[in-house]
Formats: sequence, C-alpha cells, structure tokens
Amino acid sequence: MRSHLFALALLLLPAPALGGVRETIAALSPSAVVLVVDDKGGELVAQNADQPFVPASVTKIVTAWLALEVLGENYRFETRFYLDDRRTLYIRGGGDPFLISEELAPLATELVATIGKAPINGVVLDASYYPQDLRVPGIENDDEAYNALNSALAVNFNTVFAVRSGTRVRSAEKQTPITPLAIAQFRARGPNGTGRISLAQNPEVSLQYAGELIAAFIERAGGSVKGKISTGTVPAGLEPVYVHEQSRSLSEILVELLRASNNYIANQVFLEIGGHRLGGPVSLEKSLQVANEMLSANGLAGSTHLEEGSGISRDNRFTARGLAQVLALFAPHADLLRGHDGGLNKTGTMDGVRTLAGYADTSAHGRVRFVIALASNDGAMRFRLLRAIESGL
Repeated sequence: MRSHLFALALLLLPAPALGGVRETIAALSPSAVVLVVDDKGGELVAQNADQPFVPASVTKIVTAWLALEVLGENYRFETRFYLDDRRTLYIRGGGDPFLISEELAPLATELVATIGKAPINGVVLDASYYPQDLRVPGIENDDEAYNALNSALAVNFNTVFAVRSGTRVRSAEKQTPITPLAIAQFRARGPNGTGRISLAQNPEVSLQYAGELIAAFIERAGGSVKGKISTGTVPAGLEPVYVHEQSRSLSEILVELLRASNNYIANQVFLEIGGHRLGGPVSLEKSLQVANEMLSANGLAGSTHLEEGSGISRDNRFTARGLAQVLALFAPHADLLRGHDGGLNKTGTMDGVRTLAGYADTSAHGRVRFVIALASNDGAMRFRLLRAIESGL
C-alpha cells in the first residue's frame, strides 16, 4: 500500500519540463499573469492566474465568441434602400461595419440597375437603428482612427484617408472619391501629408459623409443625385427597393477584426449582438445584458467583466482562468486568429498594458491555451514568455 502511495505522489509532482518552464517564466517576469492550459483542462503553468487584469484588445476574442454564438458564422449585415414617388432615396443603416469603398462600388451599381438612371431628388439618411447619444466607454473625442464613432450608417470605418498639401486635399486611395465634407474635415484636423483621421464625434457629420460618399458612388455607376442630403426616417409603409447584403460573412469580418484589431468594427459587431437578440434600436445595455447572460451560463460571470466590446475601455477586467475558458469555447474557430507572429493569438496594447492570448502548439502537450498579461509597456516580453511556453512544453 505504501509503495502505491509513493508512486502516486511521484506522478503528482511537477515534471522536470514543467518545473523548468515555470522557473523560466518567473525569472523573465515574476509579476506577469501567465496561464497555460492543456486540451483536457489541466493547468500546466499558473502564475498570478486569479489576478484581474486590463485585457485591452484581447477583449475582441470574447466579442468574437459572443457574436458567433448569437449571430452565427454566416450572418450578414444589411443596408436597406427605399425610393418614394418623388424619387427621394432613403437609406436605412443596419450597423454594417464594413461599408467600405470596395463594397460601395458594387452596391451602387446594383442600386442604379434597380432604380434606374433618372435623377434622385434628394437622399435621406436613416440611422435610427442606433441611438444618437450612443457613446462607447473609452472612445475619446480626438482625431485618432481608433476612436471613430459607432453608427448605424457609416462608411470606411467612419474615417477619412487623405493627403493634404497646404489647403489642397485629395483622396489617398484611388477607389475612394473625395467629398466636400472629407476635404473640410481633413483641412481642419488632418496632418500635412498622408494620414487617416476619425470623423468628428458628431453623428450628423458621420452621416453627412456617408451620404456624400454613397452619392459619389451612385454617380460613378451612372446615376445622378440632384437633391440635398439630409437625415430623417423612412416613411411608414414604404417598402425597400433594394436590400444590400454585406459581401463578407460574419466569420470573414471577424478575421479582419482580429487581425487589424479595429475598435470600430468590434463595437459594431458587439452592438449587433444585443440588437439581434433583443431587437432595435441597439444599445450597449442590451448587448451587455446578452453578453452577461452568456458569460453567466458558462460560469464566467465573476471572471470576465465587460464595459464594451473592443477593449478600449480600461474598466474591462478579466482573469486568466476566465479568458482561458473563453478560449476553450472559441477553439472550434481558432483559425480566425491571425497573430502578428503567424500564430493563433491576439495581442492587446495600451499604455501600461501588454496582453497576449490564444493557442500554441507544443511537442509534449499538443495544442494548449495560454493567457499572458503584463502591467508594462514591454511588448516584446509577452512574446518571450510565449516562446518559453512553446519551447519548454
């Protein structure tokens, strides 16, 4: 009996390889949050694993998982077009995060083919699917593209990419026409040279730009817009003449979201979670309600606190064990992650915060889930810790 107990005790002792990688991680960064979990849920490395941390953009993994669960991988955002008997065109936004120039060109061609080339006598933009006073925690009122305003109807991620030389402004990309509002915004707030700026934190400015750019693409497609661009709502009883379905499925959008870490896309997707489940108009409250219900159902209520869906808020808080559990739930979609180092991982970066989470392949333990969080600006260290995990396990 004693020999059996001794053998069992030996099995329960950390293997030399595990001890070695733990010592390496502790030597490299003793204050780091590090958790590595194998495919059976066994914890291979656990350092400060219950210490809450600011996740920054690894929050987007949670948003992606929630969106796939609620919306489904083949979900497509829609934008609806209406035409009254005076040929006033109404455009009702559905929160499409990818109404970019490359999407607007074929959209305009199909729209003109549907309604004909006779002049459009005014464009009315309906963004009522989003409340006008919507504000995302952590988004600041400045020119940075990552602070772009979320909107039911916005184009090119609610940003302008242009070139300024003195007062002269032109588009920085051949596929995007320059519009009067884009010129005015870039003259006022853009750099001298090439740059991308967010539009002013004013929903009316955002909508005006969307209207101008869509009108420009209609004219490129052979149509004509003669009347003014204004905001309003679609008249009751008016049926859509054309419904544009985003060419990218949700899975394709999530690949771009996770690769480019676009905050605007993340919160457009996050807001749709609540709008789809609970009905419009969208709100952060609705999306947080749905998210918290799902987190609670999976035993994550105490370990995963969300304020919004992109990670831009410093009031988001995760624990490593909570995020590792989300990674287990997200594992069937791991290939959506396209890390900067070519791995299946996602970084998070803000001042004083460097995070990294995802999946790593090891020789002795197969594919593992890992979470790394540093309260520092040492971005290279998180990858040194990941390399230690990969080589040591």
